[in-house]
Amino acid sequence: MADLDAINQELGNDPDALIRWALEQGQRPIVTTNFRPFEAVILHMVTRHQPSIPVVWMDHGYNTEATYRFADALVQRLDLNLITYLPKRTRAHREAVEGPMPGIDDSRHDAFTREVKLEPFERALREMAPDVWFTALRAEDTAERARMAPLSKNADGLLKVSPVLGWSAKDMYQYLQLHDLPNEFDYFDPTKVEEKRECGLHLQH
Repeated sequence: MADLDAINQELGNDPDALIRWALEQGQRPIVTTNFRPFEAVILHMVTRHQPSIPVVWMDHGYNTEATYRFADALVQRLDLNLITYLPKRTRAHREAVEGPMPGIDDSRHDAFTREVKLEPFERALREMAPDVWFTALRAEDTAERARMAPLSKNADGLLKVSPVLGWSAKDMYQYLQLHDLPNEFDYFDPTKVEEKRECGLHLQH
């Protein structure tokens, strides 16, 4: 494996070059999505180079109606190879037993996040065993993400690739316009609630 620091310096500001390089490094790449605003950018970028790449969605069951419609439309528009991972309990089951989604100050919120997001993601990693993971992380999203590099490796050797890490919302919008891609702002993440709060998935991986 090449020196990631050197590759970050050389290709970190060129998403297409970064994607091409990363796809040459492994045999089992995936791209994760949550169909939040601007997700069409990363999905379009990556599938241009590898149309059949698995697109992995951890659907926690609390998405807005608009997000579900957007997901269906984007899958059809880009012919995505979508693979959905669900929590082991449905939302209806969980709420029947435990009541509505806990707030972020509720002592049960960490367990809720683990059940609806982290466990399905860890299951996806075990079952799919990817060696390259593309994400839509952007530095301006949270303070934690601002400290990340476009390329990194986790403890298991998984190559994590964030091609648009340095992009602004304006950059993302212009890409959507250039390629006539859809967008949807009616989005809610029950594990974050607050706009700038980290969900935990990218802190552990």
